Amino acid sequence: MFADRVLSGMRPTGSLHLGHYHGVLKNWVQMQNEYECLFFVADWHALTTHYDTPQVIEQSVWDMVVDWLAAGVNPARATLFIQSRVPEHAELHLLLSMITPLGWLERVPTYKDQQEKLSEKDLSTYGFLGYPLLQSADILIYRATQVPVGEDQVPHIEFTREIARRFNHIYGREAGFEEKAEAAVKKLGSKKAKLYHELRTRFQEQGDDAALASAKSLLDEQQSLSHGDLERLFGYLEGGGKMILSEPQAMLTAASKMPGLDGQKMSKSYNNTISLREDEASVSKKIRTMPTDPARIRRSDVGNPDKCPVWQLHKVYSNEQTRQWVMQGCKSAGIGCIECKQPVIDAVLAEQRPMRERAQLYLDDPALVRNIIADGCEKARKLASETMRDVREAMGISYG
Repeated sequence: MFADRVLSGMRPTGSLHLGHYHGVLKNWVQMQNEYECLFFVADWHALTTHYDTPQVIEQSVWDMVVDWLAAGVNPARATLFIQSRVPEHAELHLLLSMITPLGWLERVPTYKDQQEKLSEKDLSTYGFLGYPLLQSADILIYRATQVPVGEDQVPHIEFTREIARRFNHIYGREAGFEEKAEAAVKKLGSKKAKLYHELRTRFQEQGDDAALASAKSLLDEQQSLSHGDLERLFGYLEGGGKMILSEPQAMLTAASKMPGLDGQKMSKSYNNTISLREDEASVSKKIRTMPTDPARIRRSDVGNPDKCPVWQLHKVYSNEQTRQWVMQGCKSAGIGCIECKQPVIDAVLAEQRPMRERAQLYLDDPALVRNIIADGCEKARKLASETMRDVREAMGISYG
């Protein structure tokens, strides 16, 4: 019923580093050519944990958007916007909160995790408890079908699916639903109407999943039916009521393998990062001064790449031939650590060069970034308004 629409967001934490590029942005750049994509700045989410230091958020928002553009996210192919500029997110969050059991929120795995990790902050707030529901509203308001997440975020998507299901169950029973659905079936034309009925019967009486898939494909091809009629036909197919909110799928993305300068995962909290647009001299110095295998005290000492953080970067940046050269040279003391680091320095700088060039355009003219976001917010609001119209109508508060 809904064409593949991808939604993904990031909290504004300031300038991004290469871990963000390899973990998220590279995927975004690829997805924007394959799907309808919406990428948003999750500034309200930033307030759930940084409510006491809001002054850092605004500059972080613009720095982050410039990094997205520098990484190759293309505003002609994807919609970029700021969460708080689309107030419908908050409205849907509020309305969904009316039907969300407290126990569902308390059992979201990251709720307890984050409280423990950020134990220095007082997170016993209503906003923090409700942030998974705000996340669900972010997804459901755009009827997103795919949400790129890592393994640890899958429970959030399952939670969102449960919320959509609960909402559809409570509010999808419009008066005269069956008559309206049957009237919509007739609009398919006699041949397709007959096929729809056959497939629906096979699914409902025999649980035939192939019949369900065929019926959904049949409906996906209907251009002439109104959005409301299509919703009714999808709901009628599965025996429920009208489908108002669609259930998103988790699109599993590979975990970032980007190591930091000390061999641990690259993260600001470990102070081991290279930022996306860091200047060349600083990048070269950081990699040159990286720790290596502690057994190699002198140039003539043999080493073991598996015990060296630089080897982790070779795994990301070097081809097979270079890795063989490192492996042999290190184990035989045939190359020194500075020599070993040079191909990594060259590869990181080569990756960053086009990013710095793309960013310069926006740094020279900040109005360009503001305009991209203003356009994106307008497009996002239009989509969000359509969903909210249906939600208000289903809940009996449209007063039209």
